[in-house]
Amino acid sequence: MNILILHGPNMNLIGVHSAAAGEQITLDKINHALQRKAREMDATLKILQTHDRAKAITFLQRNRNWAEGCLIAPGAWARSAYDLRDTLQLCKIRTVEIHFDTPYDPSKHGAASILSETCLSTETASPVDAYLNGLKLLTTATGE
Repeated sequence: MNILILHGPNMNLIGVHSAAAGEQITLDKINHALQRKAREMDATLKILQTHDRAKAITFLQRNRNWAEGCLIAPGAWARSAYDLRDTLQLCKIRTVEIHFDTPYDPSKHGAASILSETCLSTETASPVDAYLNGLKLLTTATGE
C-alpha cells in the first residue's frame, strides 16, 4: 500500500510542545515510528513537511495516482485551507486527519477543522499514537 504523509506548518517544532509536556517527541521520531510500522504492514511512505500550502497541494496532486491513502496533520490549515480541502476532494485519496491532544496542540486546531468532512476519519491523540492509529486505520479500511 502506498501512503502519503503530509506534516503541516510547524510540525518541525513539535519538540517545543513535547518538551513542555515533559517528553522528547520530534518530527524525526514520528517519521521513524511511521516507517517502522509501514515496513511491518508492507506499506510504502512518501513524507513531506512544509509550511507552504502550495507545496502541500502540489505534493498531493503529483502523487494522487500513486497513493492509496494519506495521513495529514494540517495544524493551523485545519481552519482556513479551503484550497487544500478542495484538493483532497478532487484527488479522492483516502485520508485520515491527524490532530494532537492538548499539550501538543494548545490552539485546538482540530476542534473546528474544515478538512474533516473530506476525510475517512480524524485521529486525536499524542503525536506518535495519532499517526500510528491513522496508519492502522488506512491499511484496515482498504483491506490491506
